[in-house]
Amino acid sequence: MSNPSTRLPASLRTEALEQLLTERGLVDPAVMDKFIATYETQVGPLNGAKVVAKAWTDPEYKERLLAEGTAAIKELGFSGPQGEHIVVVENSAKTHNVVVCSLCSCYPWPVLGLPPSWYKDPAYRARVVREPRAVLAEMGLQLDDDVEIIVRDSSSEVRWMVLPERPAGTEGLSEEELVGLVTRDAMVGVAKVAAPEAAR
Repeated sequence: MSNPSTRLPASLRTEALEQLLTERGLVDPAVMDKFIATYETQVGPLNGAKVVAKAWTDPEYKERLLAEGTAAIKELGFSGPQGEHIVVVENSAKTHNVVVCSLCSCYPWPVLGLPPSWYKDPAYRARVVREPRAVLAEMGLQLDDDVEIIVRDSSSEVRWMVLPERPAGTEGLSEEELVGLVTRDAMVGVAKVAAPEAAR
């Protein structure tokens, strides 16, 4: 028989757990609120999307980003824990980078937020190193055989971020419009940025 609590929505279970921990004096609500606000407004894939859009529209910024990722990202105001050493690599029509942390789940939090569950999954961490093309295909990204795939292994010393290839048909879009196209998965390298409907 299943546990009735597992049928409750995750949000309600989380709220109940937070209330219990608060009542027992194990959690300070003010600290929790600060963490939540940080990850809702200051940390996450939207930051990374802004970095990508800036690089797509500003060649000089792109050059700085690829030469010294951490410093260029900090120019836009994004820094903090897990973002001390970010290296950015560019995807192109013939080269595709994909990121993994084969030992744990090192990840550039200031620009991508918290790592998704699949990124931490042992199967992804092991298989993408050995058979990246197959793993990417299973995740919905089919790459031609002549595309070189480079697996970038993040660590506590270096956290990788992908600068995705800019999709065709976006030349007339503003930086703000481009931000809306960029996904977290594209910045990890398990997806490409899709062109807007009007450009397809």
